[in-house]
Amino acid sequence: MQLEIVKTQRLYLKVAEQITRLVNDGEIKPGEKLPSERLLAEKLGVSRPTIRESMIALEIAGIVEIRTGSGIYITDQKPALSIQDGGVGPYEILDARYVVESEACAMAAKLITPDELMELQRVIEDMEEEEKRADASERADMNFHLIIAKATQNSAIYAMVKWLWELRNQSHLSQVFMERLRKEGIHPSIREHKRIVTALAKQDPERAREAMKLHIEAATEAATTYFDGMS
Repeated sequence: MQLEIVKTQRLYLKVAEQITRLVNDGEIKPGEKLPSERLLAEKLGVSRPTIRESMIALEIAGIVEIRTGSGIYITDQKPALSIQDGGVGPYEILDARYVVESEACAMAAKLITPDELMELQRVIEDMEEEEKRADASERADMNFHLIIAKATQNSAIYAMVKWLWELRNQSHLSQVFMERLRKEGIHPSIREHKRIVTALAKQDPERAREAMKLHIEAATEAATTYFDGMS
């Protein structure tokens, strides 16, 4: 008896594979524009971020071309039989960070030290320098968030925040997407990071929580501009 390992498939992969089948069956033809993000989400019973993640996977596979401001089009490339699992999607990671890091920031506001605040200021300077480089990474951005997690004085929270950033860095889907966003000129907002530091310096947990929430919401919104024309 031949048995196969049971795997939990990521939702964006299921969506991408459905579209791939439609292309292979000739129901969607090369050059054709896909329906709007809203319509696809309704028909497939998934969230709009899941649709975006599936489009990233399809673009990596060469099956679609995302034309910012116009829409998403099927290419002439013959699709493979299956789409590769690119890891956890960028929108899922942002959602998780929103939950974990906003509360971590509120906790940090009560406990952060003057030395840690100075560290955050130095990291913002690093971010400003990184933005000037064509090959800018987001290492300084990650360091900023890890300093805040460390300031909670809770090793479990620090481990969770660190793991979420490692997950983002290990996910091929997230890495490819972030590289494309940088090419579009979308970078971490210095102003939003400064707002977080101001709230932390005032030792105001509610203001710190809100500043982090607004920051991650803005990052999600900025990432969504890549799909302008598909809404």
